[in-house]
Amino acid sequence: QVQLVESGGGSVQVGESLRLSCVASGFTESQYCMAWFRQAPGKEREGVASIVTVDGRTAYADSVKGRFTISLDSAKNGVSLQMDSLKPADSAMYYCASDWCTGVSIPMKESDFGYWGHGTLVRVSS
Repeated sequence: QVQLVESGGGSVQVGESLRLSCVASGFTESQYCMAWFRQAPGKEREGVASIVTVDGRTAYADSVKGRFTISLDSAKNGVSLQMDSLKPADSAMYYCASDWCTGVSIPMKESDFGYWGHGTLVRVSS
C-alpha cells in the first residue's frame, strides 16, 4: 500500500522560504514520477513541479519557475520542494503525488497520479 506523507508547511512572510518534504512508502515500481500540486480555496488543484525519479528530469509550472526546486530525497525515499521568494499567491494546500510513469514525458496533470498525500498548508502573508 502506497503512502505519501507531507511535512514542512507553515506561515511565512512575502519573500521568505519554505521547504516541503514528502516521504513515500510501499511503492514497488522501479520507474515512477513524483510531483507537488497545490490547491487554493475556491480554485482547482494545479501541478507545481514534477520529477522523474529514474533520471531526475524535472518540470515546473510557469508561475513557480526560478523560485521553486523539486528534488529527490533518496535517504527518505521521497521528494522535497524548496520554495523561495514566496508570494501571497503561493498560499495553498500543497499535496505530494506519485505514480508509475514511462518517463517519455514529465507528468503534470492531476489525472497522471493515482497516489496522494493528505497535504500540508502554506500561508504567505504580505
